[in-house]
Amino acid sequence: MNIVAKRLEELGLRLPKAAAPVANYVACVRSGALLFVSGQLPFGSDGKIAAELTGKLAADSPIEPATAAARQCAINLLAQAQSALGDLDRVARVVRLGGFFAIEGRFERLPQAMNGASDLMADVFGERGRHVRTTVGVAHLPLDALAEVEGLFEIAP
Repeated sequence: MNIVAKRLEELGLRLPKAAAPVANYVACVRSGALLFVSGQLPFGSDGKIAAELTGKLAADSPIEPATAAARQCAINLLAQAQSALGDLDRVARVVRLGGFFAIEGRFERLPQAMNGASDLMADVFGERGRHVRTTVGVAHLPLDALAEVEGLFEIAP
């Protein structure tokens, strides 16, 4: 068993099947040593978005659903990378994550919500999972998702 697969098992995580694109784009593009992964929604292993991971964040919204949505998006990023690479041990570094959260009004805890994705990458890859990131609030996301996360990975030669 490879190192990342073992770590995923230790964390009690099983990667779902990578979701197919639903429009005119591809899930991943490799350019040189970089793997760009399209934004992933918080689909569960059943291929659906749980009700608590939909809607919009308001000023008084609890942080837990937003953090859980970001984490599920990150799991789906890993599923896409696994599908593209065949082996997550080929990831030399998580370079960047971009997080988008559906908000109405003000929700001041977007950075903490995005930690759901960032913490997962650090838990899975250790130091090579630490990355730069952008986190923004948007008016609407596809399928009424609460979050969407995209990723950029450096691939070992």
